[in-house]
Amino acid sequence: MPAPRNPISPEVGIVAIDRAQLPGLIPLGIKLALTRNVLVLASCQAIFQTGLVLIVMVGGLAGQLLATDKALATLPIAAMMLGTALVTVPASLLMARIGRRNGFALGTLLGATGAALSVVGLLAGWFSIFCVGHVLLGAYQGFAQYYRFAAADAARPAFRSHAVSFVVAGGIVAAIAGPQLASLTKDLLVSGPFIASYLALVGLSFAATALVTLLDLPSSAAQTDGEPVRPLSVIVRQPVFLVALCGAAVGHGVMMLAMSAMPLAMVGHQHGMSDAASVLQWHVLAMAVPSFFSGILIAWFGAPVIMLAGVALLAGNVIIALSGVEVYHFLLAHVLLGIGWNFSYVGGTTLVTESYRPAEKAKVQGVNDLVIFGFSVVLSFASGGLFGFFGWQGVNIAALPFLVLAGTTAALFSAARRTNAQP
Repeated sequence: MPAPRNPISPEVGIVAIDRAQLPGLIPLGIKLALTRNVLVLASCQAIFQTGLVLIVMVGGLAGQLLATDKALATLPIAAMMLGTALVTVPASLLMARIGRRNGFALGTLLGATGAALSVVGLLAGWFSIFCVGHVLLGAYQGFAQYYRFAAADAARPAFRSHAVSFVVAGGIVAAIAGPQLASLTKDLLVSGPFIASYLALVGLSFAATALVTLLDLPSSAAQTDGEPVRPLSVIVRQPVFLVALCGAAVGHGVMMLAMSAMPLAMVGHQHGMSDAASVLQWHVLAMAVPSFFSGILIAWFGAPVIMLAGVALLAGNVIIALSGVEVYHFLLAHVLLGIGWNFSYVGGTTLVTESYRPAEKAKVQGVNDLVIFGFSVVLSFASGGLFGFFGWQGVNIAALPFLVLAGTTAALFSAARRTNAQP
């Protein structure tokens, strides 16, 4: 009699299932969360997102303090997204050569350097140096965005959505820690506002450096030997790639558009910093908590359907945001924004893994994230100008054309798949 199959793969520490086991996904998902690689990646995600929430919370306000032109208040956040866009492709190609663990460690050190430069900019009143620091913080994000792909690459195909969603769920810690850290540190040092906030980012980056040394991921070479590699132009023209990219890019870009301006909008409408911190906390929770079931929903209904649901939720966020400027309007809108981002982003990440072979993953993942964060650079930079000239309503109206595009492509692709699946 053959030995019973071990549900835990010792090579990668990921639960292995097939689609016949879908009814048992929830308990298996819990086992997945307890494996070492996923726990480490989720922890790294928690630290990284705590820092990201902190930056979103104080970056625009610090920029408003330093910039002579207040329309440039969100430029530091845009600079961070620019750093992410510039690094995504080189980071992916570099990690294909030196391994995920070494690449992730390099990213955390770039984050520590960027946070230290931001402190220098604040102390000296140099807006340009402050923005350069945010470019390096964005470079850290460029590496950290591959945490989700590292989990997906290690998982069996039927379980990729769950691996991605559990890593994204690490943001639950960030939802609690990030806003609280922003509130505690913004005026902690007498040398100036927000300096302690960026010193805290230095500490968070070094903590992540220590964590990534615990990763034990399979080498890229072991997964790609002997495989033919298609030209990138062939891969990116596939409908599956284009739909996945559109959904993830719009989801992330629309979130950055709203989130970059939210602290400015709330303070501008006479709400306190603590109110803005509370809204951001609930927003990040809404980003992360759905990860406990979004992977299961994707397995049941398919990534395009979940992406379409994400677009609908993002549209709901716009409707609520346009209906008023009380605290509860900001709160409800940002909860919908977070859930919509999760469905769009996790769905897009899962769907894009269908577009490439293992030997092609470095370049395809790099191009995917380059477009996502390049788009986010544009929208996060535009956020400050839109808010300055048109107010909070202008920021939200600007999201609508992109949501129509993402919703239309996801709906058409989902319908085509159902038609092709029919006998």
